[in-house]
Amino acid sequence: MTSGETRRNPKGSRGDVSPSGETRRNPKGSRPLPLAGITVLDLGHIYQGPYAGFLLATGGARVIKVEPLSGEGLRARGANMAFAMLNSCKESVTIDLKHPDGLDVFRKLAAEVDVVVCNFAPGVPERLGIGYEQLAEINPGLVYAHGSGFGVRENDGSLVETSVPAMDITIQAHAGHMEITGFPDQPPVKSGAANIDFLGGTHLYGAITTALFERERTGLGRSLEIRMADAAYFPLTTALGPWHTTGHVSRQGNRHPGLGLAPYNVYRCADGYVALIAASNRHWRSVLAVVGRPDLLNDDRLKDFGDRAKHIDEIDDIVESWSSSRPKAEVAAALQQAHVPAAAVRVIDEVVNDPVRFQQGSMQWVDHPELGRLPLPNSPIRWHDSPLIELDPSPALGADNRTILAELAGVDDAGLDALTAAGVIGPPPTVAG
Repeated sequence: MTSGETRRNPKGSRGDVSPSGETRRNPKGSRPLPLAGITVLDLGHIYQGPYAGFLLATGGARVIKVEPLSGEGLRARGANMAFAMLNSCKESVTIDLKHPDGLDVFRKLAAEVDVVVCNFAPGVPERLGIGYEQLAEINPGLVYAHGSGFGVRENDGSLVETSVPAMDITIQAHAGHMEITGFPDQPPVKSGAANIDFLGGTHLYGAITTALFERERTGLGRSLEIRMADAAYFPLTTALGPWHTTGHVSRQGNRHPGLGLAPYNVYRCADGYVALIAASNRHWRSVLAVVGRPDLLNDDRLKDFGDRAKHIDEIDDIVESWSSSRPKAEVAAALQQAHVPAAAVRVIDEVVNDPVRFQQGSMQWVDHPELGRLPLPNSPIRWHDSPLIELDPSPALGADNRTILAELAGVDDAGLDALTAAGVIGPPPTVAG
């Protein structure tokens, strides 16, 4: 590949830009999505890698999910919504990378694509023969993205040979998130959502697109990695304030980690709860107006942040004595109309069936061949002048083996039959009795 040249999808592949500027998913006359023309091999499993692949796919890239013959780890749970959410708009091939012929097929694919994404344990890609150095020999423009828990390479580029297994809950524990979550008189608590996995996947997507931007200018690919343990440090920002001043951070439940703001809590309503924060003196004045306590406006004990923090229990009682007899939607609406940061604590059914998100395209109903009609999320990113893509259901395992291997790896029908019979790209065909 010459200097400044970058690889593109073969003509006619999904996401390819036609002379008219039209793409497979974009209506004629609209601006193509920014990653149209980019092809990705997604070796990700569970959440972190697949989410990065999903963001790439919804940004216009052609994303080919490469799985072992038994499927990636999330498929082991059977047909499930998590897999359907993270693998919309992808194609699927199955390859036994431990078989010499499977390695050869994968290398042929890697020679024709722009990005390889994985979140294997450190050392696994190299042992399989699909590490960055091994693939860069055949594709110098390749962007190779590795998501990890604690690290894949040292600063000098050397491979980390040992690995501590990393999952969302263990990174939450390691990074200090669990220590500051929960109530003072109870054990540490993990987040109910898999925040770390998706924090890692988001950073992985950002790093990939940054590397693609660099390649546009230089023609050179590169290896990159995202360490979830590093990314997890930044959400500690609020908690690090009290640590810096006192050397300690205690669990405060739903209150401010440093007990420096009031009101800042989750307040009981007649049918649930509302979350509220008064982040400024203006917010405090508005709260008093909403709850009907203007008499406290000139109370010297409550005039500023530090003053109110000293009387946090009293302030919580003031708010909850008003909210507890009212529906949570009414409480949230009254506070929001007064420009106070507040929201009803919604149950999952309310979140999934939010009509506004469907009207905005943030959610779409998709007829999934295994799971039926599903409410699936689209990308959180809005590309102005390019409409959100219509979500395709997550692919069946190996559904695109023959099409992709013929198109990108140049395997003819006889070769595909041989690979299938040998169990390299799928189980041998069943012989009728």
